[in-house]
Amino acid sequence: MKRAFTILFLTIISISCNKPKNGNVIQGKVENEQIAIVSKIPGKLIKILVKEGDLVHKGDTLAILDIPEVDAKKSQAEGAVISAKAQYSMAVKGATENQLKQLEAKKMGLKEQLEFAKKSINRLSNMLKDSLISQQTFDETFAKYQGAQAQYNAVLAEIDDAKKGGRMEQQTMALGQQERAYGALKEVETADQERYIIAPQDMSVETITLNLGELALPGYTLFNGFISNSTYFRFTIQESKLSNIKKGQEITISIPYKNKTIKGVITTIKQLSAYGNIATAYPDYDMQESLFEVKITPKNISESKDLITKTTVTISL
Repeated sequence: MKRAFTILFLTIISISCNKPKNGNVIQGKVENEQIAIVSKIPGKLIKILVKEGDLVHKGDTLAILDIPEVDAKKSQAEGAVISAKAQYSMAVKGATENQLKQLEAKKMGLKEQLEFAKKSINRLSNMLKDSLISQQTFDETFAKYQGAQAQYNAVLAEIDDAKKGGRMEQQTMALGQQERAYGALKEVETADQERYIIAPQDMSVETITLNLGELALPGYTLFNGFISNSTYFRFTIQESKLSNIKKGQEITISIPYKNKTIKGVITTIKQLSAYGNIATAYPDYDMQESLFEVKITPKNISESKDLITKTTVTISL
């Protein structure tokens, strides 16, 4: 028990010695907006084109995935497009030249049959008047004439359809199949582009989570980094000192490790949602007080571009 009291006493002394002597000086941290780059489709990591610490620009390729399933689907989609285009072309253009020749030959044959049937009717009509044939014989010949006439009219309509193309409904259906095939191909091409992991904006690469040959699953973070020109300063301030600050206020930030100061503007004041988010070392506050996070952005972003994230900065209130 005596040893426990000794350890507690030494800990309190250590904390007290580390507090800033000037009660008006508040410590904070240099922060940068973070960014995580994930994969959209599963694939094996076959190339990593950057290393930790690199500065990359928007549109730069960071890594390449191997996705064999997409290659297979792309071949299928390209075949479907070729087939659909041919179907639509056939529906619009109609019959081929050889098919038209066959229909013309069929028309000539039916035309000869129709002319023969017509001549037969004319002859039998006179014979029927002279009672040389029966009415039954004439009716049978007349039925054959009507059949030849119907067949000839049918082939004329068939030739007309062949020259004009398929029905409008058939053309619309074929066009729909073609558009569907193009849509499937575009979907596969979009998925194929996902094999390239692209930087969404200027950033610094801080961590690379996978090694070559490992499988990247959908939604898995491949790269973590900081967005370029997104530096800001984060402080934890107790409720009793909120009267000394306000949003939009200009304030001077001291950077001890650089031995310089820069101007900043208070952009955000919000209550801390968790104790673990405290940015100020040893905040001196009453347990009943609420803690607030104060975000300060530099007036001239170029002055903060070389600052190291998580280093200590101070302000005076």
